[in-house]
Amino acid sequence: MKFGIVGLSGVVVNFAVFWVCINGMGLASVRSNIVATVIAIATNYLGYRYWLYRDRDAASRKREITLFLVYSGIGMLIETGVLGFSVYVLDLRSHYEQIGAKVIGLAVATVFRFVSYRTWVFKAVPEPVGLPSQQSAAAVGGQELPSQQPAGAVGGPELAAQAKLMLGAEPIRFAKAE
Repeated sequence: MKFGIVGLSGVVVNFAVFWVCINGMGLASVRSNIVATVIAIATNYLGYRYWLYRDRDAASRKREITLFLVYSGIGMLIETGVLGFSVYVLDLRSHYEQIGAKVIGLAVATVFRFVSYRTWVFKAVPEPVGLPSQQSAAAVGGQELPSQQPAGAVGGPELAAQAKLMLGAEPIRFAKAE
């Protein structure tokens, strides 16, 4: 849902800038598409990074931005390729035909971007590595020996980490209002 909202805002920016470039500035359709897509990419990054994927690993922003720009650029090539093909090969030159070609190219590019952003750019935060289990007794030579930890002692940081994992996995439940 959030991907769709951010994507839709990018589409609005993309089409608005495209329309201004093609009609207001008189740029060619392919140039207009590149300008519009670059501006939409910048606004989409902000939405994806700070709203949709804010819980994802941000340890390496340089890597993230680089991958985002690479996959966005490939998406832009897909979109521009469809538009260029429709204008220069199919000779569809009216503004409405170009908008139609842009819609088709954008749809194909959006599927590509969705998969690549979610899979490679905004990686999920890795799950913590399993904590070493504390054994209450150790088996030595067939005999059970009591643990070295006194009864009632709390496991410190290990217990806190385990509690965080349990709370994070707990589903949120809302009480019904009667």
